[in-house]
Amino acid sequence: MDGIPSVATKPLYKQIAEQIEQRISSGEFGPGSYLPSERTLAKELNVNRSTVVAAYDELQAAGMIERIQGSGTIVSQDIWGLARTRVPNWRHLTESGSFRPNLPLIRKIRRETQENDLIDLASGELSTDLVPNQALQQLMTPDDFPAHLGYEHPQGNWALRETLSLHMKAWRSIEAPATSIMITSGAQQALHLVVQCLLKPGDAVAIEEPSYCYSLPLFHSAGLRTFSLPVDRDGIDPKHLAQLHRQHRIKMVFLNPNYQNPTGTLLSLERRQELLAFSYENGIPIIEDDPYSLTSFSREPVPTLKSLDQHGTVLYISSLTKIVASGLRIGWIVGPPTVMERLADAKQQFDFGHSIFPQWLANRFLGSPQFASHIDLLRTELSLRHDQLVSSLQDKFSDQVEMVGSEGGIHLWCKFKGEWSGECLLTESVKRGVVFVPGHLFGAEQGYVRFTFGRATLDQIPEAVSRLADAFVESGWAK
Repeated sequence: MDGIPSVATKPLYKQIAEQIEQRISSGEFGPGSYLPSERTLAKELNVNRSTVVAAYDELQAAGMIERIQGSGTIVSQDIWGLARTRVPNWRHLTESGSFRPNLPLIRKIRRETQENDLIDLASGELSTDLVPNQALQQLMTPDDFPAHLGYEHPQGNWALRETLSLHMKAWRSIEAPATSIMITSGAQQALHLVVQCLLKPGDAVAIEEPSYCYSLPLFHSAGLRTFSLPVDRDGIDPKHLAQLHRQHRIKMVFLNPNYQNPTGTLLSLERRQELLAFSYENGIPIIEDDPYSLTSFSREPVPTLKSLDQHGTVLYISSLTKIVASGLRIGWIVGPPTVMERLADAKQQFDFGHSIFPQWLANRFLGSPQFASHIDLLRTELSLRHDQLVSSLQDKFSDQVEMVGSEGGIHLWCKFKGEWSGECLLTESVKRGVVFVPGHLFGAEQGYVRFTFGRATLDQIPEAVSRLADAFVESGWAK
């Protein structure tokens, strides 16, 4: 069989499968004729045997070939499907849907953290010792669960929404009646609902750069056009948004203004006010994603955009994922009742509403004295871990690393000098038991890294940085 012409945008096994399919269709390989063995074809084409196996799998799933144990691989006797049923081409179906998968490197990082015992500087969640397990267990007394076990209200449990209304007024200076609150399965679901219900394919949206949103496929799955707003030490500059709007007619803005992911920056008060004025003047909604504002190391309150919003142009999203426990899956969104009704209708179509158990537990915890004690402890511990990470990086890398110091949140944004590959460094780091997120996954140029210090323990951080330094050397770092 002739060699396969290289097509850079298509996997090699697909190219092989397509060439064989063409030869079958042209009659060169007739029904019942034998194809070369996997090993023979791999040798002829100078490819790995696994590549040929994948190509044959593709053809078998399409009903083009049959594998006969002990005899080999033949072209199907009923190639045109006149007398036999065909196995669905599952591989093709998984790759052709409109809902896009996460980036391969994102999936690799998740797989490594789930399957291996690594020091985790990648995952955006709290370590076990920072989760208020004892307080939550005390609230889950076996004889005290009065809630109804039927379907909940599409906007979420009323008692939890009332408690959240009080919580946001006391902790975030946000006035929001229970009717303007909807419970979601974390902040991620809230973002999906907004994109699916309030935007349409072709709409232009603005996101920060670098940004966690950059790594999310939901914008492209929805057919949106995304435009970047550069983030400096004071957050995004509203003047850049005004310029984007003149050029592209921005429909919506997605921001993480408080201890931004990944940079840890805080949008300045002056820029917040300028941004809100622009939003009101042009009728452009702002989606404020706020998972971190309660983690201020100094304990000084951080003004959310929503607390400064006098005209109702901000949809506010938050959750308990980054401050209590990721497994609770409690998030919420605040906005006009008409918008909440629209989003609630969509959520009802997805999952018939949120489970009552985590809502009941979240309601009890938010309304208990233990919540304030937990937040106070969390701020102290996160501050210690942040400082330990900064100190360890300075010790191992000296002036070869530049850090954007943060006053809250769980992320440290770093730029390492010299020439190096983020993917190669990640591979060498995983070999040494450490995982992090390369900065290019957030839309940054090469040289940046996001370290998350909420998941690793205080004792693990120096060891993680020491292993990282070894990985840098092994990955060919040229200072």
